Amino acid sequence: TLLRMKERCDPYVYYTRVRPYIHGWKNSPSLPNGLIYDNVEAYAQQPQQFRGETGAQSSIVPCLDAGLGIHHAPDPLTVYLQEMREYMPPRHRALIQALESQTDTSGQALLSRYIRDRKQHHPKLLSAYCECVSLLAQFREIHIGYADNYINRQNQTSTTNPTAVGTGGTPFMTYLQKHLDETKQAIAS
Repeated sequence: TLLRMKERCDPYVYYTRVRPYIHGWKNSPSLPNGLIYDNVEAYAQQPQQFRGETGAQSSIVPCLDAGLGIHHAPDPLTVYLQEMREYMPPRHRALIQALESQTDTSGQALLSRYIRDRKQHHPKLLSAYCECVSLLAQFREIHIGYADNYINRQNQTSTTNPTAVGTGGTPFMTYLQKHLDETKQAIAS
């Protein structure tokens, strides 16, 4: 499980020996103009800028957010997360879009609306929904803790491996907390 990560992954080792190699070359201080791929016809010797490896390239959490009807107000992280969809397989992107399009005329997610409309007669349905949202919030809390310990609290030794921004170049702690708060709001509303 995610909670066991710390058993075999030391924060200092991760920060100094793993993280420097997963940064991309978009918004990278070490490659401000991008990287030229020699002999790749599609790029015509023009510098390219790609984001680094990140869990945000997975479709799992966006699918959970969309399916559960959790909305995140626009911020630099939501812009970044939208961009990360370009790195996902096309069918994964299509699934997220299909889930996000399941809304009523007011723009509210159909599943959460359906559940809330029936909470008086089917309290177990609402309870199950809230448990799903609560588990997603728990995942986000654990993730914030790891981001804090494995990145934010480390001593920055190089401008190419900053502690204030994630591998995607966003000030991650502020926005991860905001997204956690928005997830918890889905339970309260």
